Amino acid sequence: MAKSEVIPDVIDRKPTKSLTVTFPNNVKVNDGSELTPTQVKNAPIVQWNADPDKYYLLVMTDPDAPSRSNPEFREWHHWLVGNIPGMDVGKGEVLSAYIGSGPPEGTGLHRYVLLVYEQPDKITFDEPRLTNTSDNGRAKFSIRKFAEKYNLEDPIAGNFYQAQWDDYVPILYKQLGMLSKND
Repeated sequence: MAKSEVIPDVIDRKPTKSLTVTFPNNVKVNDGSELTPTQVKNAPIVQWNADPDKYYLLVMTDPDAPSRSNPEFREWHHWLVGNIPGMDVGKGEVLSAYIGSGPPEGTGLHRYVLLVYEQPDKITFDEPRLTNTSDNGRAKFSIRKFAEKYNLEDPIAGNFYQAQWDDYVPILYKQLGMLSKND
């Protein structure tokens, strides 16, 4: 994470544990591996060493929006689930529904960072709930500020991959009601 500058762009310290992230068709994330938007269009299975009696928060964020050289929308969050009991993401509270990677054409590789935070207890979140059919409210997110707001310490587990534009991106943009350069 330090070599790819996830530290300091997203977090200050590397999580102590790895996060196992597996997309459909057994596509695994491996500390900065390159995947395609087509491979990550559906939500992954995420696993970490969880205490079944604790609650966790999961985030997936892109610090490279619209590009790594011009990150004016840093961070664009793709997924945010809180109050996850143990490791059961499906029983967590979805604050932002999963949206796959959609780097604009010609912007090169984007980093997609997945992090898990241990919550001190169940949290009453006052965030708007975001669906996967709009991009509203996703830009200029800061997991640092979010974690501070809800008294979360450093993430306990993390992983990331990189992706660049492929022919799935226009389909995603249409789902979000966004126009691509070619529309």
